[in-house]
Amino acid sequence: DPSCLIGHCDDPARCIQSRTMLVDAMLRSARTASLRRAGSRFAPAVSRCFSTEANKDKLFIFDTTLRDGEQSPGATLTLKEKLLIARQLSRLGVDICEAGFPIASEGDFEAVKIVAEEIGPIVEDRASGLPMRICGLARANKKDLDRCYDAVRHAPLNRIHTFLASSDIHLEHKLHISRAECIKRAVEAVAHARAMCDNIEFSPEDAGRSDVNFLVDLCDAVIEAGATTLNIPDTVGYTVPAEYASIIAHLKKHCKKGDEVIWSTHCHNDLGLATANTLQAVQAGARQVEVTLNSLGERAGNTSLEEVVMAVRTRPQHYPYHIDVDTKQILRASKMVALYTGIAVQPNKAIVGANAFAHEAGIHQHGVLKHAATYEIMTPASVGADSELVLGKHSGKSAFKQRLEQLGYKEVAADEEALTKLVAEFKAVADQKKVITDADMEAILVDRMAMPSAAEAWTFQGLQLVAGTDGSGDRVRATSTVQLIDSDGNEHAEAAIGSGPVEATFKAINRIIKLPVTLVQYNVNAVTGGKDALGGVLVHIQPKAPGQGIETDEVSHSDKAKGVPVYTGHGTSTDIIVASALSYVNALNKLIALGPDGNPLKVDVSADSADRILDGKAI
Repeated sequence: DPSCLIGHCDDPARCIQSRTMLVDAMLRSARTASLRRAGSRFAPAVSRCFSTEANKDKLFIFDTTLRDGEQSPGATLTLKEKLLIARQLSRLGVDICEAGFPIASEGDFEAVKIVAEEIGPIVEDRASGLPMRICGLARANKKDLDRCYDAVRHAPLNRIHTFLASSDIHLEHKLHISRAECIKRAVEAVAHARAMCDNIEFSPEDAGRSDVNFLVDLCDAVIEAGATTLNIPDTVGYTVPAEYASIIAHLKKHCKKGDEVIWSTHCHNDLGLATANTLQAVQAGARQVEVTLNSLGERAGNTSLEEVVMAVRTRPQHYPYHIDVDTKQILRASKMVALYTGIAVQPNKAIVGANAFAHEAGIHQHGVLKHAATYEIMTPASVGADSELVLGKHSGKSAFKQRLEQLGYKEVAADEEALTKLVAEFKAVADQKKVITDADMEAILVDRMAMPSAAEAWTFQGLQLVAGTDGSGDRVRATSTVQLIDSDGNEHAEAAIGSGPVEATFKAINRIIKLPVTLVQYNVNAVTGGKDALGGVLVHIQPKAPGQGIETDEVSHSDKAKGVPVYTGHGTSTDIIVASALSYVNALNKLIALGPDGNPLKVDVSADSADRILDGKAI
């Protein structure tokens, strides 16, 4: 049965036996001896079949979107946004969530602490029946480790993740220490962490460029000191799949207690090989993968959660491991991260890109119409890319509540005050669109959930707009009157004239809030299809240097300035000008909440400091 692909067959195992002899014969005739030798290094030759269920070892999913992902340029998240992403990660079924770097700043410490307190205990919607383990990152010194444990200890399941560079280039040029001193510091750090917490992860930073025999000595020492997970980072994305897998295999084989710990991957995508390296390392014995949603991370990013998870689910003959991820939550998590970080997903991104399940070529369309399995190895529904039910302005509150629960937003559905406000907004959209789809509901919901409360920041109240062209018809002039409410409940209104309705609206907002900022990016996209689609607006702003305060209400435009934090804002509405106002106010609220320094690393990074982090970043 050729329909036996993930999501296409109710009983995938039904056809496997009947196909095995035929598939094996085809493979024997097609596979050359050299290919067999190449493939046998890390995995036995297996039959290429589509899907089956088997006894599987556990593969742990370690998500670092909130830590390494937030280190992507411009990906500044508020506390509320971090909590919402962490809740979605829990719903997704992630095993370990690295919630941040607690020593970095007070803001980072509070975020990790609150994630541990509020998200850490949740077991609802989790296939494992266990809560998500909350992890914090710490350098190999007591101050960092104590601060980290103080943040994560509030979670029922917690972990301290500590690291120290191991490559000669880092030891010599960054830390100025010997290999022997590296082992000594690592052992002291792991022992100190283990005295507080029974789940310790150690990472030899830049392991991909480290001497593998020194890695054996280092890993032996930290395992003896109490490390329970050994993470082997390809920090600069230097290795290739066979090479990286051979490091994992060598360590697992030659470390004295290599079979008593979990070996983990952490790959960067500088050569576009992060997912390939990770999957080959899994075949070599790694049982934890460190990943981010949408491949976010330093430079070219990290291994993609969605790619690894769907590779394991779609090709179980090559990766016979059990994962507890609810794949139908993947697209929702991806959209949430893209919206909150302001980093859009490329259209051709595997699994979550807009074109991932699109078919334009005539022969492909013909095949898919005949049978989806002809050109789809997984169904859109298997990653949550389906939107079936529609509601209208006549739908009752109970109908909206039920659909929110079905979509997984039970907390929102249970909050009567929040539900009442959302239903009113849903119906307002339905008045203009006639119907409201799941995609519409989620776009509004995810956007509004991240908005600060009225007591914390400025709230958009409304606007009035008049626009027209001059006699030649080439130049648009617009007047916008904007109403905002401050944190004390006072209403403020200003009017401004601009060369277009968006500029006029932003100028009016500038007259009220009076923050010196530069607009560096403005993007508009349709959240859903059709002429009555919801519009989404994303803006990026940067604070101006001290002394460059707002002398006028002009909207300043420029390219992104290096070394200056970027603050993103998002807004969703059926009216693109309203969406623009919501996004601009949202970005300004982030600037107010996080400060002009954008949550800086408040640590000693001088050249002679033992705590120094290369370029102010970790791993």
